[in-house]
Amino acid sequence: MKKDLLKVSIRQNAIYLPEVEKMEKTKLKSTTIALVAQLRKTGYGLTENLLWAVNELAPAEQLEILQMIKDILGLNLNWAPLVKGWDTPTGESQFDHWITWIANLFQIKNGVKLPCGHIIPDNTFPLERYNGCPFCGTPFETARTEYFGQGSKLKLLELWQCTEMEGFFKDLLESHTALDATQADSLKILLHELPLPDARVGMKETVMLVVDTLIEVGKEAEAQICFTTPNDVLRYLWYKKTGFLQIIEPKTMIRKAGRNNTHKCGALAKSQKAMEQQREELKLKYSRRECRMVAAWLNGLDMPVEKCCEIMHPKREIWVRMIRALRLAEYARKEGFEKLKELMDMFYNETYPVWQGKVDAYRLKADAERTFALLKQRPGLFARSLFVNMLWFGPDDTLAAFREIMHLLPARLILTLGMYAESYFDPERKRLVKPLGGNTKLIDHHYLLDIYLPEQLKDMVAQVNKLCEEVVTARFAGIATESKSMYIDPMLFHIPLSIGDRSSTIQDASCALQGTRFPVEGDNVRLFMQWGAGLPAQHLDMDLSCHIALPYTTEVCSYFQLHVPGAKHSGDVQYIPNKTGTAEYIELELKELDRIGARYVAFTCNAYSCGAITPNLVVGWMNSAYPMKISQKNGVAYDPSCVQHQVKVSQSMMKGLVFGVLKVKEREIIWLEVPFGGQTVTALNAQTIEAYLDKLDAKTSIGELLAIKAKAQQLEIVEVPEADEVYTREWAMNSAAVSRLLIGE
Repeated sequence: MKKDLLKVSIRQNAIYLPEVEKMEKTKLKSTTIALVAQLRKTGYGLTENLLWAVNELAPAEQLEILQMIKDILGLNLNWAPLVKGWDTPTGESQFDHWITWIANLFQIKNGVKLPCGHIIPDNTFPLERYNGCPFCGTPFETARTEYFGQGSKLKLLELWQCTEMEGFFKDLLESHTALDATQADSLKILLHELPLPDARVGMKETVMLVVDTLIEVGKEAEAQICFTTPNDVLRYLWYKKTGFLQIIEPKTMIRKAGRNNTHKCGALAKSQKAMEQQREELKLKYSRRECRMVAAWLNGLDMPVEKCCEIMHPKREIWVRMIRALRLAEYARKEGFEKLKELMDMFYNETYPVWQGKVDAYRLKADAERTFALLKQRPGLFARSLFVNMLWFGPDDTLAAFREIMHLLPARLILTLGMYAESYFDPERKRLVKPLGGNTKLIDHHYLLDIYLPEQLKDMVAQVNKLCEEVVTARFAGIATESKSMYIDPMLFHIPLSIGDRSSTIQDASCALQGTRFPVEGDNVRLFMQWGAGLPAQHLDMDLSCHIALPYTTEVCSYFQLHVPGAKHSGDVQYIPNKTGTAEYIELELKELDRIGARYVAFTCNAYSCGAITPNLVVGWMNSAYPMKISQKNGVAYDPSCVQHQVKVSQSMMKGLVFGVLKVKEREIIWLEVPFGGQTVTALNAQTIEAYLDKLDAKTSIGELLAIKAKAQQLEIVEVPEADEVYTREWAMNSAAVSRLLIGE
């Protein structure tokens, strides 16, 4: 059994067992019964087909399944927080910290000296309540989870065999939306473990992963067909250098490293050193083999040289560095590299026209005819600049020109226009943007909105929405089907389409799309954070916090405020023990939050230590219809069966992250991913959260798009899952399959 493929299937709530052919439904083995019992304790159940398939496995193979589940859920890690029985306040105050600081400064003797070297004066902290030092946050004790099976619902695992795994592989390759970090990681595994299927790759970012695999197996020449523009080559080179599938400018990465290493205490800041280190890491150095490989790729492009130079122009700064590091000028003088020579000459002498410059020039002259003539040459850029051109030239002329080329555009772009038209044309609303490599921020509305009357702006929104509905309806109407009925899970009307959301966290336990709403079953929600697994003991201070929005003010529950109405924190851990990591918790009491009038609670984590959030940090929340216990012996409060959702931070430049929002009145939690700057939760701008929630609400839901599909294809929508086409919440978790069905070309 291949463990990596098993991990991929578990992410999709399945178990991959390719070798099982015949399943005799006779008698369950004792090891199978024991495995089912163990999985049930962790919150997993097996479907009937999977149960009998697992029954055919050898005990060693059954043990592999259990061990993989344990690894994913972190059951062998340290889940002990700083405080034992932290649901009961310890009574510590800022005064206790102040007295302890003075005691250690003057080395007084009337106290207890802890293994970390700090003296805790008498009558300050109740040491019997702590697993470590209450002053510096160093843990002395570790503990695994104690409670299992408190969850009220089981996550059912299905049987996956070769057909399902290969279908999922193909869905990822053909996805017409950018893969999130979980999907990208799964695709990397599949590319290494399975043969490449006959599929048309849907996104340039996905192409980079395919190219990387081809090169690893020595098929550099075959990778040539994957490159259509010089920037495809640049994207691959930058991905290999930085690990990011998007081209983030070097200056952005250097500046971000500096900001992440600032500190409230100036003497502890490491900004300058971090920037120098990042600059050093971004230095380019390539072997002769790599240089020749890239030279051959650029020389073999079918695109005209002038067009190549124009595409390279926006990334000219990076290209100049790449050309020098790859010795392309040297290879351009060699026989057989004539096109590369022409490309180098034209690029260095800048004898090529810049299309965007022409567009801007004609726009400034208010020359609509020539501006639209140029934009029609680049339908994608026309779509991305549609709103501003509607303001500049008026909606009628702009949309008339756009209609001529909109059939050339991918459906995801058309859908995006309909999703964001209302917020863009609202002069009272700020817009949410996320620059590449930066934090989510709010920007003011476009200044030209002030010229138009409210009725005119509403009419612009209506025209864009009508245009989008026409395109989507026409696309579905053109697809032949023999189906007569359709079932749509009501939950799908609350899950937005995954367009433009590039998640940088990995979901190992189960997958969900950003904006997915999780119902709260009981009266308590427990946040958790685990970090430092596999690392040696060191100072590594990550903070779990929550931001509570009240009617006229806000409250924060964090390391500096352990107890506020409706929230309790388990204590501030600043050092990690050796290899097993450490944990923090926050308990939210919904009845109390409702009593004080809380509107929503944002779940956040921050890197207080210099640098970004540490890789492999896990955050999530637990939820159960039944009360969840907290150990009075060591404070462990993690029960895998109660985990509703959890994510793991992969490669990241984030200093702070909002990973969920609890809507108190609605009793539901929305999973989202909003990066922000700052060492603590106090740096979070509440308006950013509200703008992000508005953005999610504006998105077309999967259910709404399926309803349009049913109408266009004249399918009857039924209320029971007995139809020709059945779309459930489980189906929607495979966003690649969703995009292929609903917005595929």
